Amino acid sequence: MRDHYRVFFGFKKEPFSPDIRVEDMMKHAGLIGVKERLLYAVNLGAIAVITGDVGSGKSSALRFASSTLHPSEYRVLYITATSGTIAELYKQICHALSIEIKGSSKAVLMRTIKTCITEMVNKKEKPVLIIDEASLIRLDVFSELHTLVQFEGDSKSMLPVVLAGQNNLMDSLMFRQSRPLASRVVARGHMESLNVDDMAAYLQHHQNIAGCKKNLFSEQAVTAIHQGSGGLLRRANNLARGALIAAAAEKCMTVSADHVRVASTEII
Repeated sequence: MRDHYRVFFGFKKEPFSPDIRVEDMMKHAGLIGVKERLLYAVNLGAIAVITGDVGSGKSSALRFASSTLHPSEYRVLYITATSGTIAELYKQICHALSIEIKGSSKAVLMRTIKTCITEMVNKKEKPVLIIDEASLIRLDVFSELHTLVQFEGDSKSMLPVVLAGQNNLMDSLMFRQSRPLASRVVARGHMESLNVDDMAAYLQHHQNIAGCKKNLFSEQAVTAIHQGSGGLLRRANNLARGALIAAAAEKCMTVSADHVRVASTEII
């Protein structure tokens, strides 16, 4: 089925794929906003917070933003948060740092991480910690996490952090026990859903990078995808791909709103 619609429309590769190269990403306002906030936090050695609904493109935006940090100067430590303990989070960071873990003591793990970070900075290598799905982090973890970024009596900022997650991440940071961490936030952004005009541009952009320069989606189909996805990119990708498959099955060179409705029955 996949090959059939690609051949039918003349795509050279899979359109609306989640593994899009950063250089092929459409540079919409949300993407640029995440990059600017990440770079600002990195320059200050502070914390940035990025929120957005499920499927709004947070992880892709983080990938784009972190790609602008030159690998000869920066080392990006990317981890995906869980609802586990602070020790488990420290172990994830150790793994990202390629540190062999010995024991599970919080104090030992934190000391090991901070020693490694200090050695990196002394060698002119700048670490950047990105914690995706940070809305899963427990409040007791937030209450301790700020100690990880304290160096030399809290006089030096060696470990900038980017926290990204769903909208309840900001709620978690507003609790009293999270205030020591929240007080270090210097930038926060929210990934907004695309409006209908941006959605039209987004669909055309992805057709172009997949090798099809024609506009395959009717105006009504664009509106249907926008309404059906709520402007969220992941759902828009699924609807657009499904609508293309439905159109190809009927040998229609133009995707209609009816094709989008057929696609909507296949996804949750």
